[in-house]
Amino acid sequence: MSQVPLVIKLGGAVLSCSDTLEKLFGAIGQYQQQAQRPLILVHGGGYLVDELMAKLQFETVKKDGLRVTPSDQVPYIAGALAGTANKLLQGQALKAGVAAVGLSLADGGLCQVEELAPELGAVGKASPGDGTLLSAVMAAGYVPIISSIGLDGNGKLMNVNADQAAVAVAAAMNAELVLLSDVSGVLDGKGRLIPTLTETEAESLISHAVITDGMVVKVRAAFAAASALGQPIEVASWRYPDRLAALFSGQSIGTKFTPENG
Repeated sequence: MSQVPLVIKLGGAVLSCSDTLEKLFGAIGQYQQQAQRPLILVHGGGYLVDELMAKLQFETVKKDGLRVTPSDQVPYIAGALAGTANKLLQGQALKAGVAAVGLSLADGGLCQVEELAPELGAVGKASPGDGTLLSAVMAAGYVPIISSIGLDGNGKLMNVNADQAAVAVAAAMNAELVLLSDVSGVLDGKGRLIPTLTETEAESLISHAVITDGMVVKVRAAFAAASALGQPIEVASWRYPDRLAALFSGQSIGTKFTPENG
C-alpha cells in the first residue's frame, strides 16, 4: 500500500451537494480506520463566490477561465473560500467523524504565491513551498482541508485557481494528485471510459470531435497539471462515493493523464 500522500482537488459543484459530501467524508472516515496513506484535500468554491458577488452587486469578470479579482473584492472572495467553503467542508468532516484541520496555501509557508498578471488583480500563481507543517498535521492524524487562498510576499491576499493550487500543494508534499469533478474521465467514441491518455492521443480525439466543448478545456488543464507536476494525474468523479476507497488506495477509477515525458 502506497504511503505517498494523495492530494484530492474537490471541484466546485461538489460543494453544493451536501449528500455527496456526506458520502465523500464517510468514505474518507472508513479509509482512515485502515491507517492507509495520508489524504490532503484542496478546494475552491466558485459557486459560493458567484452567489456572494451577485448579492453584493459586484460584476463578475473572467479572463481565460480565471476570475478577475479587484483589490476591493478580494476580502469577500477570501471570506467565501477560506471561510465559508473551508468550514463547510470541515463541518462535513466533523459530522463523518473525520478529524480535519482547515488551512490555506499560506499556512506554514506551504506555497509561495505571487501575482499572476496585473490585469487580473489579486490573482496569484502558487509555487511549492515548505510542507513541514502539513506533514506534522497529517502525522497527528488529521486530514488537511486547504483553501485556494494565499498570501504574497507582502502579506497581500491572493486568489489562486484551485487546480493550480492543488498542483503546487502536491509538489510541496511530493504527493500524487487526483482531480475530483463531475465527470468520470474521458470517454471514447462509444461512451467507454479511457483509462489512460497521452497529450498526443487527446489532441487526436479533439481533432476527431470525440472530445468536445467543455471537456476540451478540462482535458488540456489536466495535461497542464500533469506536466507541471512531472507525473501522471487522474481525473475521476465524485458522483460514485462507493468507489472512492479504491481511488484512495491507488487504484484508477477515472482517466489517468500522462505527460509525454512521464
